Amino acid sequence: MSLSDAFAIQARACAALGSPFTARFMTLCAERLDRRTAIGARLHDWPGEVSNRGASVPLRLAGSLHRLVLEGAAPELAAVWPPHDPGDDALWAAIAEALERHRDRLDALLDCAPQTNEVRRSAVLIPVMHALADRFGLPLTLSELGASGGLNLLADRFLLDLGGVRLGPADATVRLTPEWRGPPPRAADLRVADRAGVDLAPVDPGTAEGRLTLLSYLWPDQPERLARTDAAIALRDGPAPVAAGDAAPWLERRLAEVPGGTAHLVYHTVAWQYFPPETQARAAAALEAAGAAATDAAPLARLAMETDGVQSGARLTLTVWPGGEPVTLGRADFHGRWVDWRPPDGALA
Repeated sequence: MSLSDAFAIQARACAALGSPFTARFMTLCAERLDRRTAIGARLHDWPGEVSNRGASVPLRLAGSLHRLVLEGAAPELAAVWPPHDPGDDALWAAIAEALERHRDRLDALLDCAPQTNEVRRSAVLIPVMHALADRFGLPLTLSELGASGGLNLLADRFLLDLGGVRLGPADATVRLTPEWRGPPPRAADLRVADRAGVDLAPVDPGTAEGRLTLLSYLWPDQPERLARTDAAIALRDGPAPVAAGDAAPWLERRLAEVPGGTAHLVYHTVAWQYFPPETQARAAAALEAAGAAATDAAPLARLAMETDGVQSGARLTLTVWPGGEPVTLGRADFHGRWVDWRPPDGALA
């Protein structure tokens, strides 16, 4: 896929996900970014897949420029960045100036893959956690694959507020209010005994560097996402429990180490597609092997919120052992703005 096509596809995705500014940015890059700057030449010559199925080059550039604005390092960009609303020519002139002026800094930032750690995806995780707590009457062990900064490992401290139904602490500083379609979930006595995750390049949001990294990949015309992420960061009470490494060997060790007496929930949200095929196969085999040994006193579950090629959001799939039969719970917006909750009868009982 060409770089221009990747920017054009990302523009449509940003528009669908409620970010008109980022959609404009992507469209301008698709139309005007050429090889006349060193950064432009590097992006056009990027090896391999440049779209969001590979290196996500458009999002790398958007996040890198936003990072300069957040750091206060690029006043020429800040003058045209949200909440300002310049014309296309003024916006592109500022972008082009920044590509030249901050070439060395951008060159370094572009080496980093995007890390969004979208907190609203916990709107899917929370009802599954409550359902498992209700079904087994056990505290939970949480294991997240592709955990980024580990913010969704704190989901039990968020409030899922669906109007007449609330799951989570009433005084929670992170409040999730997705458009909910389907039957409401049931609240249970939820306790988390242990939480940990893994990521190839984990971010520590407790540091100034880590916080800026996470915020930079959020879209600048969505200030509520920035505020929600900051609120989640403030809930941390220690270092992010996210290990660096490949998901498969980490999961094998984790499955062997979790003691009995808890319900172990392994989950991944819009991460599986980025794992190499060998990692996917090894992780799936580890789950199947551990699931074969699961009991009602030490159950295992896997929640996947992943793309399946259908345009409308991500598919929600839950597998619980003993049993091990995958069930589709519905679909959800990639950023958690809506959840279409359609679990089969008895699937969560």
